[in-house]
Amino acid sequence: MDMNTSLHARIEDALNQIRPFLAADGGDVALVDVTDDGTARVRLLGSCKSCNMSHMTMKAGIEEAICRSVSEVKRVEAIL
Repeated sequence: MDMNTSLHARIEDALNQIRPFLAADGGDVALVDVTDDGTARVRLLGSCKSCNMSHMTMKAGIEEAICRSVSEVKRVEAIL
């Protein structure tokens, strides 16, 4: 397993910890990519796309879970 595959797998593990909470509200999140400078780019799916609390979900939920579990990730960015 190369470094990039391992990094993506660890980020997916972190996302899997919060997916049940997103799913409870009809949403989900998908990892799109990770940049060389340590930015994980994710896409909000389902009801998370249009929810007015999506910014809070990104910061307090998704970003915190990823950064706490994967030290190489410095920030998380939502893309459309």
